[in-house]
Amino acid sequence: MAEQANDTLKVSKHNAEHYMWGDNCDGWHLVKGQDLSVIFERMPANTAEVRHYHERSRQFFFVLCGQAVLEVEGVRYEIGVQEGVEVPPGAKHQMKNESSADVEFLVISQPTTRGDRIHTK
Repeated sequence: MAEQANDTLKVSKHNAEHYMWGDNCDGWHLVKGQDLSVIFERMPANTAEVRHYHERSRQFFFVLCGQAVLEVEGVRYEIGVQEGVEVPPGAKHQMKNESSADVEFLVISQPTTRGDRIHTK
């Protein structure tokens, strides 16, 4: 007989810790560890995060739906569905939604970005 799966290990935006950021943007912590962070984020139309960098954290932004723009060190990357961009530690970057629809994406950070975010001008 097959064993029943333990649903306590399953995570989704419906049972993950939720927070709001920026201009009415949403985030859900899918994995919230010191060595690894995976966040599901939603940005409404015409919103942007604050330009910043991380001294230690390496990040990967992966679009699930919509169209995003990720500016990294002055280079503009248009990211469509099932596309992503890696941001190394120290690289100044800013995620933007310049479209008229929501964009949903994953942000994977190693290690976590908590305490490692420096805003730039």
